Amino acid sequence: MERSMTKFRPLHDRVVVRRLTGEEKTAGGIIIPDTAKDKPTEGEVVSVGPGARNEQGQVVALDVKAGDKVLFGKWSGTEVKIDGEELLIMKESDIMGVIG
Repeated sequence: MERSMTKFRPLHDRVVVRRLTGEEKTAGGIIIPDTAKDKPTEGEVVSVGPGARNEQGQVVALDVKAGDKVLFGKWSGTEVKIDGEELLIMKESDIMGVIG
């Protein structure tokens, strides 16, 4: 089912990530077909939830924000299609770090 990003807001500590595509050629100029490529584990944060609640019931804001480039685990997140674009929804804890 396709969703509209204008009507989608991640909840709690969830993050929407756009997967960044890797190089399609090797250093020697050999073109790698889509079927042979691993899915990159680098992406750009599109949207973030407000944060998770701690034991005292206070909302703790996320460390990532829209526009951040991040690294995440190979099997992290759930693939969804929003506004015709394939995106990932994952918990902030699935993100290993921010690039740059």
